[in-house]
Amino acid sequence: MAKVEALPYDDRTVYSVAAFNRGVAQWLTRLPTVWVEGEVTELRRHERWATVYFTLKDPADGSCVGVTMARGRFDALRLDLADGERVHVFGRPELYEQRAEFKLRALTIERFGAGAHLAALEQLKASLAAEGLFAEARKRPLPFLPRRIGVVTGNDAAAKRDVVTTIRSRFPPALVLVAETYVQGPRAAAEIVAAIGALCEQPDVDVVVLTRGGGSFEDLLPFSDERVVRAVANCPVPVVSAVGHEQDTPLCDLAADVRASTPTTAGKLVVPELAELFGRLDRARAALARNVRRSLERDRQRLAHSAERLRTEPRMAVQRESMRLARAHERLRLAPALAVERKWAALENSAAKLAALSPVQTLRRGYAIVRTESGDVVASSGEVSVGAHVAVTLADGAFGARVEEVAT
Repeated sequence: MAKVEALPYDDRTVYSVAAFNRGVAQWLTRLPTVWVEGEVTELRRHERWATVYFTLKDPADGSCVGVTMARGRFDALRLDLADGERVHVFGRPELYEQRAEFKLRALTIERFGAGAHLAALEQLKASLAAEGLFAEARKRPLPFLPRRIGVVTGNDAAAKRDVVTTIRSRFPPALVLVAETYVQGPRAAAEIVAAIGALCEQPDVDVVVLTRGGGSFEDLLPFSDERVVRAVANCPVPVVSAVGHEQDTPLCDLAADVRASTPTTAGKLVVPELAELFGRLDRARAALARNVRRSLERDRQRLAHSAERLRTEPRMAVQRESMRLARAHERLRLAPALAVERKWAALENSAAKLAALSPVQTLRRGYAIVRTESGDVVASSGEVSVGAHVAVTLADGAFGARVEEVAT
């Protein structure tokens, strides 16, 4: 920012015109943003201009101030202003230094009374939200193939043409019932409620589309009327709201089951595309045919396997029985020899045990059996006396003897 400097001139402080204008302009930048009320006059807007110009006039005494606003910001407001309209302009004062032209650089514009409307709408929105009219739990899914489609729209409205054309181009068999009504003005809210009620009384209506094209804030006010919002929320069938443009959000959008950004989008939401539906059916039919062929092939393979088993099983059963009989025959053939062998082995084992326990084996190791004349076995020296005759049995033979000495 250039510094404002005075020119030294004798005993005076003198400013150039440029310095003076620059100083005033810099001082104006320190002022806060303000709201200014007045009537629009001399409105000038051109597609090639980056700025929109108009004059704000006080109707009481004719005082005027020039206003400038960036064209993109002005167009985004979609106010469709005309000369003579009363507005509130929010902006900052500034000075065009070269010509010392004082203007108000506008940041936003509202029609007179729009602020009060917005405050009332916010209050109504909060009240209806507290009742649960905007809750996600209330939202219902749209029917896949509605029997009849109700459309609430204005007379000869482009929105009606867009939604009906879209529905019939996507799904020609669709049945559309149009209820034309007022969509702006003081009578619109009551007429919209009546049109919704009349459509719901018609048989086979499964979904209702509430639509109108874009418009100013005031034009769309009927769609934020409490009566309309409650009619949408209490509608016995799902409601698609397609009111205004993408950036517009009337309260009926919040109460509707589905919000569409444009009437064309609403038409796409309520019906499927017939060509796509046929394509899905064709794909489903092809998948079903493939599954049937695979199932039949699996059953054919199982049947062939079962037939092969039935063909080979008897022969294999006979072979198994033949082998079992052969093994049984071999066992029967070998059974007697095996029994004799086992008996012989048992006998030899018993003989070996008897031989090990026989007194003869003991006698063969050098022992003898001594008996008295009466035949009793002498087990102790006390059983014989000197001079007694005894019989001595050896492992091989026997002899008689006389006791010469007895030791204890």
